[in-house]
Amino acid sequence: MLRKDFRKNKILYLFALSGIAYYAIFKYIPMYGALIAFTDFSPTKGIFGSAWVGFKHFVDFFNSHYFVRILRNTLMINVYELIFAFPAPIILALLLNEIRRNAFKRLVQTVTYLPHFVSLVVICGMIVDFSSKEGLLNTIISWFGGERQNLLLNPDLFRTIYIGSGIWQGVGWGSIIYLAALTAIDPQLYDAATVDGANRWKQMLHVTLPGMMPTIVILLILQIGGMMNVGFEKIILLYNAQTYETADVISSFVYRRGILEANYSYSTAVGLFNAVINFSLLIAANRISRKLNETSLW
Repeated sequence: MLRKDFRKNKILYLFALSGIAYYAIFKYIPMYGALIAFTDFSPTKGIFGSAWVGFKHFVDFFNSHYFVRILRNTLMINVYELIFAFPAPIILALLLNEIRRNAFKRLVQTVTYLPHFVSLVVICGMIVDFSSKEGLLNTIISWFGGERQNLLLNPDLFRTIYIGSGIWQGVGWGSIIYLAALTAIDPQLYDAATVDGANRWKQMLHVTLPGMMPTIVILLILQIGGMMNVGFEKIILLYNAQTYETADVISSFVYRRGILEANYSYSTAVGLFNAVINFSLLIAANRISRKLNETSLW
């Protein structure tokens, strides 16, 4: 059966080959490197020549005074993203769907899409400038009688700046998939709702949102499955020693221990712990979604 299907769709299989090769070479084959977490890895001895230490690095991580801090920061940033950043593209897509003037709609889309195409390094540079004492944000704060301060040196404001800038950069790009989901909704449903006396607000609640729900649920599952992931690039470009208490996360901790301190085994153990937790969250979110509304990844 498989051979017959391959003969029939061999061109499609050839197209898929590059993607399969990419994931096989760069994602699956390197997984054997996770063995480093269970050894005292030495580059001169290699993975299989290094001394086996079992769960020593995991125990050291769990007993370190950094464990609670980086776990708390990672979870809190992801929870805030789930509460504030995840709904933002949905809200933007719903608002754009209500705009009837195409010229204005295209303008809003262009303005909100643009930050996504700006380099993260440039974005972080802008954030640093805006957050400085003489920056734009402090100028606005001073208009309302507030004191000027370097906002990125305040640990209490780091998460707000991180989440807020993330929403600004990604809300337009993230809304594209929801706008695509809106095009799949049958226009006759809106006509039927209008006949039944539903206004625009009720149409959005009872027609638009239910039509988007499968897409929302799938993306929510993926978001929950990555709850322990916070990209270290933006973190290390924005944080400093004064904000470690609220800014240091698992990925930045792994970067410092693995790259800067060359403690490969310890950092691999921390990264493997992070991956296992993410995988568990993904499985749990998928099962809950399948039981509640019969929508799931598999």
